[in-house]
Amino acid sequence: MTKMRDFVGPYRLARLVRAGHSCFVWEAVKDETGERFALKMLKPDFVDSKEQVGYLRHEWEVAKGMKHPHVIRFYDFQTQHYAPFLVLELFNALNMKQVLREGPEPLAYLVDRIVEQVAKGLHYIHERGWVHCDVKPDNLLVNDEGEVKLIDFTIAQRSKRTLKSLLGFKEPVRGTRSYMSPEQIRGETLDRRSDIYSLGCVIFELLSGRPPYTGSSPNELLEKHLKASIPSVMVYNSNVTRECADLLRRVMSKRREGRPASMWDMLQEFRGVHVFSKKPKPPKVRLSELNVGPVTDVEALKQLPKAGSQDQPEEEG
Repeated sequence: MTKMRDFVGPYRLARLVRAGHSCFVWEAVKDETGERFALKMLKPDFVDSKEQVGYLRHEWEVAKGMKHPHVIRFYDFQTQHYAPFLVLELFNALNMKQVLREGPEPLAYLVDRIVEQVAKGLHYIHERGWVHCDVKPDNLLVNDEGEVKLIDFTIAQRSKRTLKSLLGFKEPVRGTRSYMSPEQIRGETLDRRSDIYSLGCVIFELLSGRPPYTGSSPNELLEKHLKASIPSVMVYNSNVTRECADLLRRVMSKRREGRPASMWDMLQEFRGVHVFSKKPKPPKVRLSELNVGPVTDVEALKQLPKAGSQDQPEEEG
């Protein structure tokens, strides 16, 4: 018999997909219809955090109307239960960072297809007036067939200049250090070219198995994005062509004016180069068969409120 705490509203929690800093992502079944969704749900320690609830609400406002084959669908946002959550399209796939822990080989034969899909998804959100601001392997899901979905709009920003930026106020600096553009680090107003820089860092890692810059401290890493010479991916993968390496160096230009003007322009240029000197072969092991160390359902359930009803947390005596 299913315990009441396995439910949140009309959804039965079936399988823990991922546990992040502030959220769980669950595969869930809608009890009335049997449809399967992904629930992005705040952890118990964060359910009363206005900031964390605000992040979920912002993500909903950004993505609720988006409909694109390479952008994850958002269906609902609910706050009336014991933990606020987003209802998302269920896409059974690893994120790219999980796969890259095995090195670049499992994805090498899919590089062209992956870049094509990510660029199209980002071009779509750019045309709707948004900058993703957190393009990284963790936010790209890729399945065995090479289908890709862009996820996580928590820190997405409008691309147009705001009154605050026109008055000279800096934007809050948020992002993931290994993939942040120089202008993002400086707190400047961002546009689509910032996502182009971040995608360049992702492609670099996709080809080499490592980000373009590393540092012994967070500040050293950020300083390298700002001032260090742009590395050539050929140093880490001799099978990458010179034309591809040169395009990547331009995509990761320190000055946004030196990058392609739009994601569509970048994609057109990428289509015109050969990525590898010798075409990689598909690996013998499917992506879904990789051992990436999943979190168990039992461990996660221990952290859920032991509710006397499906919506009320347990009261402390």
